[in-house]
Amino acid sequence: MLVLASTSPTRRRVLDGAGVAHRAIAPGVDEETAKLSLRAEGLSSRSQADALAELKARAGWARTREPALGCDQTLEFEGETFDKAEDIGALREQLERLRGKTHALHSALVLVEGGMPTWREVVSTTLTMRPFSDGFLDDYLAAEGEALLGSVGGYLIEGRAVQLFDRIDGDHFAILGLPLMGLLHALRQRGLALL
Repeated sequence: MLVLASTSPTRRRVLDGAGVAHRAIAPGVDEETAKLSLRAEGLSSRSQADALAELKARAGWARTREPALGCDQTLEFEGETFDKAEDIGALREQLERLRGKTHALHSALVLVEGGMPTWREVVSTTLTMRPFSDGFLDDYLAAEGEALLGSVGGYLIEGRAVQLFDRIDGDHFAILGLPLMGLLHALRQRGLALL
C-alpha cells in the first residue's frame, strides 16, 4: 500500500477521490530547518519543493519500509519563495502583495521505494490574482478564517478562493498540492493503483 508522507486533508481527499488506496502519516521532518538550509544553498523555489518532497518521502519510507510519497508545494513571487502565513494578519499582507499580479505554485512529488527515489515530478502552475477590493479581502478572510493558514498561497482553490483569480494556467490538481496524472501513471506501473 502507498504511504502518503503528509497529513494534508486535501491531498488525502485527492487520493481518495481517485480511488488510490493509501495511508497517511506525518513525515516527522524538521521542515523549517530544511527550508533554511535549502535557501542558504541558493536553490530555486521549484528545486526547494522537490528537495522537501524527497526529504518527506525518505522519512516516510524509513518509518514504514513501504513505498512512500512525499509532497511539497512552494509559492514563487517576484523571485521570492513564500512560506505559509503564520497568522491572518500576515496572510492579509501576503494576499495584498499578490493582488493584481501573477505568481507560480510549484508542486513536487517524490516516490521512494527501497530507500531510494524511484519517481519524481514537479508541476508548476501560474496564477494571476484579480485586483480585488479591500472589502472583498475582508469578507474572504472572515469567511475562510484560519483554515487558510494551511495553504502556502492562503487559498483553498476548491472553494471561495477561486474568486481571487482572473486567470489560472496549469493543472488543477497541482494547485491542490498533488498533481495527479503523472502520479497515477507511476503508481499503475508499480501495481499501486488499479490498471
